[in-house]
Amino acid sequence: MSYTTSSMGSGSRTSRRTFEFGRTYVVRPKGKHQATIVWLHGLGDNGSSWSQLLEGLPLPNIKWICPTAPTRPVAILGGFPCTAWFDVGELSEDVPDDFEGLDASVAHIANLLSTEPSDVKLGIGGFSMGAATALYSATCFAQGKYGNGNPYPVNLRAIIGLSGWLPGSRNIRNKIEGSHEAARRAASLPILLCHGMCDEVVPYKHGEKSTQILSSSGFRSLTFKAYDGLGHYTVPKEMDEVCHWLNGRLGLEGSRS
Repeated sequence: MSYTTSSMGSGSRTSRRTFEFGRTYVVRPKGKHQATIVWLHGLGDNGSSWSQLLEGLPLPNIKWICPTAPTRPVAILGGFPCTAWFDVGELSEDVPDDFEGLDASVAHIANLLSTEPSDVKLGIGGFSMGAATALYSATCFAQGKYGNGNPYPVNLRAIIGLSGWLPGSRNIRNKIEGSHEAARRAASLPILLCHGMCDEVVPYKHGEKSTQILSSSGFRSLTFKAYDGLGHYTVPKEMDEVCHWLNGRLGLEGSRS
């Protein structure tokens, strides 16, 4: 599936970027379908590897949707093309965020969730860059709109971020505090963030700071778990925490934690 976005350049000319998303992998629920979670891979990965891991979790009532990001040049890799939900340079507030790429990916995710049954609880999770995209989705949900101003159409019930960070963190507090409805949505959305203290790719300080910014911006139902000795990967202990947290927040029946 592809998305074309428009932005106004100098001289009021419109520039267009088209994002071609890769294959989507689906793990069907083994029990009663109570929740659907879109799970987003990290930089250079694809939906297949995570679908295999998620299929083995003791969460029989969750449907997992694992899309694959577009292949695009990535600044942090010197312009080398690989699968990425958005373009990223160094992880710094001084570097502009790729909101066009973020909005296209978040719209793709929302589209995947929009066809789910109305009685199913919806969530987004991810690892590294996927976690960053999930957190950006949380801010779009709270504000009720994407960064480009278009309405955000999905009612989210859970956000999970492993080894990630929050894009667009500079202005999020003012945007949430400036709207009563945005503050209400932010306060109602459960978020689980996990980060390894020895992460050499997305340093721990970025996960910790993102948590602080989200909390101070009104995301009240926020859980942050730090893992001593953990690098830029996941371990069974961390995924056990994900299972336990999802069972508690979504009230899933017949799941083992």
